[in-house]
Amino acid sequence: MTDLLEKFRPLAEAREALTQSSQDPFRVIIERILSPTEAIVNGHPMILAGTNNYLGLTFDPQCIQAAVQAVQEQGTGTTGSRMANGSFSGHLALEHELAEFFGRRWCNVFSTGYQANLGVIAALTGQGDVILIDADCHASIYDGCRMSGAEVIRFRHNDVADLCKRLARLGKRCANTLIIVEGLYSMFGDRAALREIAITKREYGAYLLVDEAHSLGVLGERGRGLAEEAGVEDSVDFVVGTFSKSLGAIGGYCVSDHPEVDLARYVSRPYIFTASPCPSIVASTRAALQKLRTEPALRVRLWDNARRLYDELKGLGFRLGPEPSPIIAARLGQKDETIAFWNGLLDQGVYVNMILPPAAPDGSSLLRCSVSAAHTPDQINRICRAFASVKAALSSDLTDCHGAIRS
Repeated sequence: MTDLLEKFRPLAEAREALTQSSQDPFRVIIERILSPTEAIVNGHPMILAGTNNYLGLTFDPQCIQAAVQAVQEQGTGTTGSRMANGSFSGHLALEHELAEFFGRRWCNVFSTGYQANLGVIAALTGQGDVILIDADCHASIYDGCRMSGAEVIRFRHNDVADLCKRLARLGKRCANTLIIVEGLYSMFGDRAALREIAITKREYGAYLLVDEAHSLGVLGERGRGLAEEAGVEDSVDFVVGTFSKSLGAIGGYCVSDHPEVDLARYVSRPYIFTASPCPSIVASTRAALQKLRTEPALRVRLWDNARRLYDELKGLGFRLGPEPSPIIAARLGQKDETIAFWNGLLDQGVYVNMILPPAAPDGSSLLRCSVSAAHTPDQINRICRAFASVKAALSSDLTDCHGAIRS
């Protein structure tokens, strides 16, 4: 019989091996935040290029002032769930404003985006139901599926033919089937084939949930996400998302025209048993949503920066996602090469996300940038120069005879 904690031994050994060859990414300390794009990290100035702060609103004066006023007037927290302690007026106002923004009838707000997926998926589905998920879906979607007790079937990433094949096998069970995809996938920044998926959903009579966590404020004429950009909002039954990207806070939501979403809060364990969002978070989120709605120039700057960084890194020979996006992931070679590159970027004053197996969907090693509207042209230049400098310094290990990054 093994000891309860024995399972952690391999993890401890893996972490020790990592710290021998690099800085432990879990012990990189952001000591002071200077702006949406700058910080002091382990004692050194750093450009933040991995924050998901797409619209750069974390330091917006109006968002900060709204949060400060809410703290002064309502205190620091709610100290309980909405079921037990009641809803604050701000919770109801935020739900109304989100529903109105998306043009939907109903909205539920959760304490985190992760809990939004857990709570919605597990409330909508159960034993006897089927969930069809894109293989590259986020961990919170997988966990919500496990919690639901429904039968879970994966289809190949963005493969509509594979989705159709699996729906055809279900026959009449399609009426009890929920298809789940994401707007922008968080590892490579690629879009779902949502127009084709919506057609397929209608053909087979299933339901469709789209996680717009990374596409809220990024895609669509009004920033409502990929469903708006693709022109299929009327085919999407449920939209789930988070406040922790474009809205610069923390929390999650689900909007829908199905009245059952409002009833779902009575059976959603993550909603019932979690303390509700604190007043300052609700207030800053409402202010950020208003910014998103009234300042489209933020989205223009974001995409200018994203296209520039994507084009520059592609020109340097890095293997990137299939199209420009605020999420720009460079696929490198082996894990050791990726760790060395990440450390080199830190030495150059640039912080990005290091993704090692098995976290990446295809088992690859990635350096993932997320671009912000708040990045200045000079900062984009410095990020590009850092990638070029580290690539040159490690060229003997990272490049083949044609000068391209090894796959």
